[in-house]
Amino acid sequence: MWTTDYRASTNASPDAVWAALEALHSGTRLGPESDDFVLHGPFATGTTLTVTPQGQEPMTSTIVELDPGHTYADRTEFGGLTLTFRHRLTPLEDGGTTVTHVLEIDGPDADTMGPELGPQISDDFPTAMAELFAAAERGVTAGRLRSICAGMAA
Repeated sequence: MWTTDYRASTNASPDAVWAALEALHSGTRLGPESDDFVLHGPFATGTTLTVTPQGQEPMTSTIVELDPGHTYADRTEFGGLTLTFRHRLTPLEDGGTTVTHVLEIDGPDADTMGPELGPQISDDFPTAMAELFAAAERGVTAGRLRSICAGMAA
């Protein structure tokens, strides 16, 4: 297995960060660099989603871990490898949040492919985290997006 992580903190509460994380994985673009996500069912363990990274072809992922307010993980099968993307939220004493974004690459060729593929995949983690934090600080939520879309359809 090959793994890497990126960790950063925000003044936004864990609830606000979780709401923005759920909004992203439910289809809300948080910023100009966001990947596109299409959720195929409820935001729950076992649900699949289509992920289209910037400038790449769509991939299918499955939500494999969901502990609201604490942990989100999805898994993608890619070229004989298993890519697991995990977000862990840790509350700070001052009300803010530290988020650790982990990429795990597993499979028979993980030890040789991971050092090459992993940095290419995780290169955008700082930008993605900045967009997540900005959205959390703005109060972006999946429910807020749905109400905006419903208002536009009326």
